[in-house]
Parts: sequence; C-alpha cells; structure tokens
Amino acid sequence: MIDPDRPVTRFVAVGDSFPEGVGDDEPLCPNGVRGWADRTAEVLARRAARRGDEPLRYANLAIRGKLLGPVVTDQLDPALRMAPDLVAICAGVNDLLRPSVDIDDLMARYDSAIGALVDTGALVFTFTAFDTAARPLFAALRGRFAIYNELLREIADRRGVHLVDFWRMREFADRRMWEFDRMHLSPAGHHQMAICVLESLGVAHDLVPVTFGPAEEVSAAQRRKGNRQWATQAAAPWIGRRLRGRSRGDNMSPKYPELTELAPTP
Repeated sequence: MIDPDRPVTRFVAVGDSFPEGVGDDEPLCPNGVRGWADRTAEVLARRAARRGDEPLRYANLAIRGKLLGPVVTDQLDPALRMAPDLVAICAGVNDLLRPSVDIDDLMARYDSAIGALVDTGALVFTFTAFDTAARPLFAALRGRFAIYNELLREIADRRGVHLVDFWRMREFADRRMWEFDRMHLSPAGHHQMAICVLESLGVAHDLVPVTFGPAEEVSAAQRRKGNRQWATQAAAPWIGRRLRGRSRGDNMSPKYPELTELAPTP
C-alpha cells in the first residue's frame, strides 16, 4: 500500500490493452482511450495538489495486443529510466490466448521484468487475470489463467509486489462492466477498476462506485442474436488477427511515452 505520508510524483503504467485503457473510449485522450490507469493518475494528481506535493507526472507505455516479449523489450527500459515511485504492470495475458504457451517460461520472464522494476525502489503493483468461466470463447482457457494467477501470486509474495486480485472481484461478473467485444472493460468497468486500484493501494478518493439497476430482460432469441453479432463483429476479427500474427496495436505508439504533468481536475 502507498504510505499515506509519501508523495507520489512519478507514476508509470506498463503492459497491454488493460492498462492502456481499451474499451474506455475518449476522443480527447491519446490513442482515443482513457482507462483505469488514467483515472487513477487523475486522482493521484488531485492528491498531490491537495497535499502541496510536487505535481504528479504520469507515463503510460502500454499498447493493446502486446505479448510479454515486446512489453519487456519496448517498455521496460523506458520505464526504468523514468525512475518511477509507482508502477503498474500488466502483461502476459495475450500470450495465454495463443494456441500454445510455455507458462513456466512466460512467468520466469515476467518475474525478471517485475524484479527490475522492484529494484528501482518503486512501489510496483500488478493484477491477476479475470476469471473466464462465464466467457464462451475463453472458458476453455480457464486453467491457463488459474496457473498464471498462482505463479503470479508467488512472484508477488517473493518480490514484495502489491497484487490487485481481479480474479476475485465478483462485481465484474456483470456484463455491463465489459465492452461489446467481451474482452475489454467498458467505461463503467474502467471507472470501477480505478476505484479498486485506489482502495487496494490505500488511497483516499472521490470516485463514486458503479451501480446498475436490474439487468434488462433478454429473451433467448435476443441472446442468440447478440451472440451472433458478437461472433461476427468481435470474435471472428480477433481470431483472424491471431491466426495472421497481427494485433490492433501494431504500429501504435504509447499514449503518454514521456512523464507528463497532469493538471488536477475537479
């Protein structure tokens, strides 16, 4: 947890689409997305201003679709050079979605990357993967995600890394927390995740938790129609990119490649 007496002046996010903010569309933000990391940084900027600390500077190096290898190769050294005092890292899940993966090797490489960040003296936090049991496309991979999570828990314990346990967050079982593609959080989901991150880190905030009314009744015919639309508009293109070795993040740049001072917003 963040020491309540400790200023947070340099916050860096590293990883894939999850910390980049995909699903939380915002045309005014770089890459057209906001996300939980930006929302967390905004709260930290207000905290710094309220306390009279040095203004928060924030970098987000994460890019959608990236495997662990490119995350480490392209993002780790820039993050280390920024000498952050708070780092979010989330990577490796895209590797789990490939037809085959050596999870032990994957997590050994993730361990090394996390260790390099910890060695800077920064407070490092990461996330378990979400439970895919109720997701038709990913349910068969649930065992992989469970192994990933268990190995990550061991890394976090050994390295002294703060773990945000996404796997156990039942509020994200509501479909409205997710975008149409069922793979990325919706704006409501990113907002709620920012709250989960801040509360996990022990940071006071003014964000209002997401509440939904009763879910709309969906008939079997409507459900089948929705599943067909999802299969053709989201699942098929995603599978096609995987088969071609392509990613939506190809040729994209990080949204905040340098430490950027955030003006505290109301």
